[in-house]
Amino acid sequence: MQLQFVGCGDALGSGGRYNTCFHVTGERVNFLIDCGASSLPALKRLDIARDAIDLILITHFHGDHFAGLAFLLLDAQFTRRSRPLVIAGPEGIEARLTQVMEALFEHSSKTKQRFDLSIVALKPEETRSFGAVTVTPFPVVHGESGGPFLAYRVEAEGRVIAYSADTEWTETLIPAARDADLFIAEAYTYDKVVRNHLSLTTLEAHLAEIRPKRLVLTHMSDDMLGRLGRLAHTAASDGMIVEL
Repeated sequence: MQLQFVGCGDALGSGGRYNTCFHVTGERVNFLIDCGASSLPALKRLDIARDAIDLILITHFHGDHFAGLAFLLLDAQFTRRSRPLVIAGPEGIEARLTQVMEALFEHSSKTKQRFDLSIVALKPEETRSFGAVTVTPFPVVHGESGGPFLAYRVEAEGRVIAYSADTEWTETLIPAARDADLFIAEAYTYDKVVRNHLSLTTLEAHLAEIRPKRLVLTHMSDDMLGRLGRLAHTAASDGMIVEL
């Protein structure tokens, strides 16, 4: 199984990076975690077959994690996708998806899809299975609008991938990522405290409790990108592949 960082940038495209989108593939799984506004061109740049994707997990409704769905679904119509697709995310996802599709492409939400599209709302700490993928959401803290906000613990093919999503430090990150084979964690700043976001030094203070087997930093601002050569941890880059 492998995870490819289709995009690992922040909302402002710091460093010229694409918005958040991770592609996970294995013998029995093919899914995305988040689908930010720039995800469709990023997927095409990497020659990733969109029709093969069975599941998209959304952490929250900010545009750099969610807005790419409107483009992806429009693309699926034009390419005559036939494979069923499940989109799962926080409660309210069906209404939010309708809103973003109408805002970006008027009347697109009313178009009858040529494929079976299922929209599933996930509840915090309630485990759900989608084929060979098992997902446990955990509530995180990322402001007042654009939520609910979820981190994910994803189990597939004997491996565990955890993703903090966008959040300030919260104790729920410990069970979400404990002993994970791969923990993808926001490190928006190095040591500066920014409300609703996680700094690397804050994250490091809790790594002994989380004990991830592998840590990769993502969603980095210019503050972090300017330190890449001096970090003690692996930092994501667009297109980077992690073998699991």
